[in-house]
Amino acid sequence: MPRWREVWLMYSREMRGAMREKAIVINSILMPVLLYPFLLWAAFTGILFVTGQTQGFVSRVVVFHWPKAHPKLQVNLRRNEQIELLELEESPADLERKLRHGQLDAVAEFLPAEGTGASLTNNFRVRITFDQSKERSAEARKRLVDELNAYRADWLKREARRRSIDAVTWQGFTLTSRNVASEKQMGTFILGLTAPVLFLVMVAVGCFYPAVDSTAGERERNTWETLMSSAASRLNIVTGKYLYVATMGGLAGLLNLAAVMLTVKPLFAPLLAQAGRTIEATISPAALLVAGLAAMLLAGFIAAAMMIFASFARTFKEGQAMITPFYLLVLLPVVFLQAPGLKFTLPLACVPVVNLVLVVREAISGIFQWAHIAVTLAVSLALIALCLKLAAFVLQFEDVLMGSYSGSLPKFLKERMFGRARPAPSKALED
Repeated sequence: MPRWREVWLMYSREMRGAMREKAIVINSILMPVLLYPFLLWAAFTGILFVTGQTQGFVSRVVVFHWPKAHPKLQVNLRRNEQIELLELEESPADLERKLRHGQLDAVAEFLPAEGTGASLTNNFRVRITFDQSKERSAEARKRLVDELNAYRADWLKREARRRSIDAVTWQGFTLTSRNVASEKQMGTFILGLTAPVLFLVMVAVGCFYPAVDSTAGERERNTWETLMSSAASRLNIVTGKYLYVATMGGLAGLLNLAAVMLTVKPLFAPLLAQAGRTIEATISPAALLVAGLAAMLLAGFIAAAMMIFASFARTFKEGQAMITPFYLLVLLPVVFLQAPGLKFTLPLACVPVVNLVLVVREAISGIFQWAHIAVTLAVSLALIALCLKLAAFVLQFEDVLMGSYSGSLPKFLKERMFGRARPAPSKALED
């Protein structure tokens, strides 16, 4: 039977078996489609709920020394339904104690103007005491500042008219801002921040369970020896398993990317609506092709590495324990990849895993640095080839292949590659 036929039969066998395994279906297919969009929805729903709770309460405020020349200011504060003015005859120390214990939200004290400000008739300054560590207190300060700023602007206009000065001349200059980003650009910006990180996580998760199940799981089910004694060569069996694990990882990443694209607009829409903005979450066909290539390269590397670690496990539980350190190492770039200012430079194109995630981020944003992509492609392929060469070296030893070796990958490399005594490898991986 041709070699490609044996590999295809093993690959199709593993894929059919995966569709019958509940844990693999949940972690490699359902989690990318449902879990992270649900987590995003829960997070933003919580933000909206907290925002609503913050806007719903009434701020408890104590005011000292009302300025007699500004009776309208007191009227405006009393009319504000979000501010409750309390009449407390207590010392400043007692009021600060109530602020710390959450019994009061803010204290405003009107004081005489100082310096050049004292030359303006009936001018004053305000000192607001609040507790920044408490959300209610910080919100009370914001409400007071907004109300005072609105009154100050109105008062300055009245003073300008009284002095026969044009309001624009009195104001001096104005500040306006305009966002030139389109709805599509805002959508790709948000996708670029969220999708690549989730993409990396889901590719790793998609490879995790198939890698353990196709090696340690086979041994735990006592089917590994039967499989290795079949007519297919052992190299073709391992190749079919590797392609299966890589496919599941790449499929998990692409499914997650598609799910985030479909859900990011309805998730972010309520938050952006408060700022008067909308988004359009779409990416170009070229970006989809680049993302698909990155998914397969990332899955190819992670699958090869995870299968090497899992090859030394005799049970599913052992396999999970052996792969977990590498899994956490792969997820380490998530710590700094969320920074929006991180640029895809040539040195970063040489860093495994990071380069592929940055390729996806820039592709989503419509940026294609082909030289950097080419370097990323070369580095990724070289890394996959190195992992496969290491896997071939490891699996040529009969005790490792059959699961009788008691040890991990570091111990094996120390004994067989760098040690003095090296047992002769078997001829198990013949073509």
